[in-house]
Amino acid sequence: MTREPILQPPDDAGTSDGDDDRALRPRRMQEMVGQREVYERIEIAVDAAGKRGEPLGHILFDGPPGLGKTTFATCIPRDLGVSCQIASGAALKAPKDIVPYLTNAEEGSVLFIDEIHRMQKAVEEFMYPAMEDFSIDFTLDKGAFAKPINFALKRFCLVGATTRAGLLTNPLRERFGIFHHLDFYPPDEISEILIRSAKVLIIEADEDALVEIAKSSRGTPRIANRLLKRVRDYAQTLGDGRIDMDCAVKALAMEGIDSEGLDSLDRKYLTTLIRHYGGGPAGVEAIAASLNEERDTLVDMVEPYLLKIGFISRTSKGRKANRPSYVHLGLEFEPEEAQKKLFGT
Repeated sequence: MTREPILQPPDDAGTSDGDDDRALRPRRMQEMVGQREVYERIEIAVDAAGKRGEPLGHILFDGPPGLGKTTFATCIPRDLGVSCQIASGAALKAPKDIVPYLTNAEEGSVLFIDEIHRMQKAVEEFMYPAMEDFSIDFTLDKGAFAKPINFALKRFCLVGATTRAGLLTNPLRERFGIFHHLDFYPPDEISEILIRSAKVLIIEADEDALVEIAKSSRGTPRIANRLLKRVRDYAQTLGDGRIDMDCAVKALAMEGIDSEGLDSLDRKYLTTLIRHYGGGPAGVEAIAASLNEERDTLVDMVEPYLLKIGFISRTSKGRKANRPSYVHLGLEFEPEEAQKKLFGT
């Protein structure tokens, strides 16, 4: 069965009341908060491509989930005034899966592949001539009757997003002319995002309450907006509908989010590393087994933020808990003594 490309909706497409996440996503790059260095570099590339009348160079976005990779990818074609097709790397299992996207691409349009590192190797290799020469090769029939056909594509811009850039092969990574890494947002930018989201969702909220939510959002807009909606639910159910500081603190506590933005899984990770492995170093596979969690869940969802705030370190021997994690959990910082008790070293 032929896979139909998913087309980006036009600017004037309506948004249902229940589709909060879509409503909160900026539609133009100038509406985005944070990641200003990335924004400025892309803005220059977009402007230059428009002046030359050429398609934008292929772009790769890398970074933890929820930082705006998809938002950038969907805002770029709107700023260029071109169409956009959206695909998932996990769904591209064979060359025939990517062909409809390539043959339907319009001149200068954008093809966005989310989680591009999950494409199968055969699809990746099939993409090489499409990215470099804007052409693909077909073979009709088999054996003595086989006939190679070269199909010319319209020039397009490939935008890839990945949370695991290290899993991309060098040949694929080197074919992207523009590479950007998205980092966690500082609290003041998250607060600004929450102010905008509260206006979009028509939520009455005190500024100090939004700042409190921002501090618990792990520097991630997606998490900030999710917490805002959960605090809104709390305010509407157990309060007067307005989010004030007291409401925010109680709602976050009910969600299991502490002052550093750590949830129950983060605290279990740290507690396991400290109590079971004497603060480390310990392998992530061992920690995952102790928690009964998938390794990728810890690597992609838990560790990036803990590394960012200095709660853990990655060493050649494994993960190691740092002093701030002990302080946060109210434990004494005695990793050497703990190691001796556990392992007799």
